[in-house]
Amino acid sequence: MADQSGPLAFFKAQHQAFAETLAARRGREDLIDGLLEQAFSSFEGNVEIQSEGLPPLACHKGCATCCTLRVTATAPEILMIARYIRWASAALKRAEIDLEQRIADADRATQGLSEEQRVALRRRCPFIANGVCVIYPVRPLACRGHASYDKRACVEAAAGRAGSVPFSAPHMTVRSLVQNAMQSALRDAGYAFGAYELNRAVSMALTDGNHHERWAAGDDVFADALVAEVSLDEMASTFDAIKAHP
Repeated sequence: MADQSGPLAFFKAQHQAFAETLAARRGREDLIDGLLEQAFSSFEGNVEIQSEGLPPLACHKGCATCCTLRVTATAPEILMIARYIRWASAALKRAEIDLEQRIADADRATQGLSEEQRVALRRRCPFIANGVCVIYPVRPLACRGHASYDKRACVEAAAGRAGSVPFSAPHMTVRSLVQNAMQSALRDAGYAFGAYELNRAVSMALTDGNHHERWAAGDDVFADALVAEVSLDEMASTFDAIKAHP
């Protein structure tokens, strides 16, 4: 009998829900809003369920120890972040935070670096200002899914003195399933479905106000920022195999 409650079933259910949202909102201004509200809500709700009985997280507001890692995000997440930055520009200026310049500087310093090289660089994420993530309400799934049970281990790892951090398995697993299901639905609907390096892609989105319209028309507008340790063809093949599994 097919597993009706395991990861495969969860992926299929998520894929179907995202597909319905994409179909219902195609051509509408609120397409990305609906898609990501669904993704973030599903992630938070299912992580809460899967984390029952587990130790409390060590993560807290103002802790940016892990924010030197390379972050990848989907095109909808990038477009929402760029829109949020434009919306918050006046408040950021009052706080003397030139976020667009910070992102551009970070992009120049980190462009093309691997995950290992980024960790070794130990450069703080440009979205961290005064110890706080200034895009926290719209942070991507990659950030939401990175959570630790041990702050000391995080500090040691960030300093290059330790390689093992007790990350939350529910956060990592649910994030992967939700994001991959969304990418699978995007692909089936004719949208670019890759994962892109955050600094490069957001910098691109902020310098060209037409990215949203072009992406909605099917263009892979962030192709230059694509992170392709796993090729798009391999991802598509995997998605198809999962959907075909009984």
